Amino acid sequence: MYNQLLYKEDIKRLIAGDETAFRLAYGVYSEKIYKLAYRFLKDPDLSAEIVQETFITFWINRDKLDPDVDLWPYLHVITKRLSINSLKQIYKSTDNLKLLIQRTILEHNYTDEHVAADDLKIFTQKIIDQLPRQQQLVFKLSRNEGLSYKEIADRLQISQHTVRNHMIQALKTLKTHLKSADLIFFLVMIIRH
Repeated sequence: MYNQLLYKEDIKRLIAGDETAFRLAYGVYSEKIYKLAYRFLKDPDLSAEIVQETFITFWINRDKLDPDVDLWPYLHVITKRLSINSLKQIYKSTDNLKLLIQRTILEHNYTDEHVAADDLKIFTQKIIDQLPRQQQLVFKLSRNEGLSYKEIADRLQISQHTVRNHMIQALKTLKTHLKSADLIFFLVMIIRH
């Protein structure tokens, strides 16, 4: 690990395609890139891949560099973008998502998990509060009080079929909102560290 920054001359050499300057940049920034990727991915192998992808992108686009500007903000943006893209791919795979969640849970302390769970409860409650009145009532009687569809139908003097339809619509709304917010909440949990 190098303890120096790249100087203007080094960046100019890098832009010109000097591999020694590239290796210097790799030595200076690879560990920072790895740590940033790891904050998102919680996986050493994926984080190492992000380091490689970041430097490949960096090398390919080196002609866009400004010798008067520090390289870290540019590398930071590339790393963050690649990490988020990797998270999106993980999110599409149930097995990979479960593995990522397990790793995240292992790395987070109880307080952070508790705060994230509370945030999710508040978010969920806001969605429930926006449901039509009858859907809210049916949902709360079912989920909070544990009543069956028949018991809810008897209490509200509506048919079980109507209760079922209200629950289907309420759950559909919740699922839609939570699915779109799920990745955001997950990223917030990861980025806290």
